[in-house]
Amino acid sequence: MKPFAYARASSVAEAIEVLDDRCRPLAGGTDLVALMKAGLAAPERLVSIKWIPGLREIKVRAEGLHIGAMATLSSLAAHPSVKEPRERAVLYESLVQTASPQLRHMATVAGNLLQQPRCWYYRNPLTPCWRKSGRMCFAYRGENKRHVLFGGGPCYAVHPSDPAVALLALGARVMLIGRQGERTLPLEEFYRRPDKESRQAVAIAPDELITEIFVPTPAEGSAGTYVKVANRAAWDFAQVSVAAQLVIEEGLVRQARVALGGVATLPWRATEVEGTLEGCPLRAETIEKAARAAIAGARPLAQNAYKVELLQGALREALNKLCSL
Repeated sequence: MKPFAYARASSVAEAIEVLDDRCRPLAGGTDLVALMKAGLAAPERLVSIKWIPGLREIKVRAEGLHIGAMATLSSLAAHPSVKEPRERAVLYESLVQTASPQLRHMATVAGNLLQQPRCWYYRNPLTPCWRKSGRMCFAYRGENKRHVLFGGGPCYAVHPSDPAVALLALGARVMLIGRQGERTLPLEEFYRRPDKESRQAVAIAPDELITEIFVPTPAEGSAGTYVKVANRAAWDFAQVSVAAQLVIEEGLVRQARVALGGVATLPWRATEVEGTLEGCPLRAETIEKAARAAIAGARPLAQNAYKVELLQGALREALNKLCSL
């Protein structure tokens, strides 16, 4: 690890004053410190935001849930507004399936949304992959069994966050503040596919901080669930995951938001699945149509075609679970 300077910020204004390309904010540190140890990140300075008042708060208002960026995954999962009502069950289930209890006590919500891909080529300091300013993605013709089904190229690494998939299904928004002022982005605009213009996967400027994640109050009659398929039950990243949030009235799906994880470089909104569900009763034939729609546009790589059936199975499990609620 290269030497770096360290400072503590006592306010958001103090933190953003020093943030730039050479200075990074330090929250839980579960991803950033690992990247620094591997030589994949080398900021000249870290500014700790752990002591800024208010950033750990979780507030429930009529309009929705306000989650402070520094709230840990474990504190959010334990909050009554997340743990108890079925309307936010999709978020709770994603949180308790993330990493290990020890990591959930350290990792912050914002840090989890910002974590870097777990692609073995990206994480190997000796591999000059495209995401690290190299000329090619080695996974495209190499070891790609954990890589994308949708929207691949020039990078084929999947986004690793579980809560991000659930938050996308809940229509969450991200609040940012920087030297140019404040702004709010829907989560699906906050994430972006890396391309030739920018290899960055999030729409955040070097001098900006996430201060809050806002989750609108779910509509009456909402229910959701999160299904994750991984090699191990704990401390593993999703091979595929499904977050489904439905509004069911009089036996029909009035509104559907479905997001997929482990299949794209960002949390993937499954609009084809949503269109198949809306206006229909949630029964076996509808679920099968949704399972077929889930893989529309999938382009498996040489070693990850197994994800196609895995994804369909995870979606069936999620929808059948919602049938019984």
